[in-house]
Amino acid sequence: METTHTVAALAALAHESRLAIFRALVQAGPEGLPAGQIAVLLDVPPSSLSFHLKELAHAQLVTSRQEGRFVFYCANFATMNGLLAYLTENCCGGNPCSPVAACSPSRKRQS
Repeated sequence: METTHTVAALAALAHESRLAIFRALVQAGPEGLPAGQIAVLLDVPPSSLSFHLKELAHAQLVTSRQEGRFVFYCANFATMNGLLAYLTENCCGGNPCSPVAACSPSRKRQS
C-alpha cells in the first residue's frame, strides 16, 4: 500500500462515526449491511450516513452493491489488510512480537 493511500484510509477512519461504521461492516463480514440497517444500528441520520459512507468509499475502505431497492455496504477487507500490513511491516524491528508487546518501562538511572 502506498503512503498516500494509507494516509487517506487513516484520515477516513479518524472520525468517530466513520470508525463505528467501518467496525460494524467488518463485524458483518463479506455480506455487509444495507444502509438503512447501518443507520438504525448506529443511530446515524441518513444524510450523515451517506456522507460518511462516501468518505469511506473514497478511501477504498468500503464497497457497495445494489440489491433491488437496497444498497448494501461491505468492508473492503483487501484494503483493511493492506493497511494493517503497512502499519506492521517493520514491527518490532523485524523481531517476533506479540499483540501484547509494549515498550519496556523506563528504568531509573543510578548515579
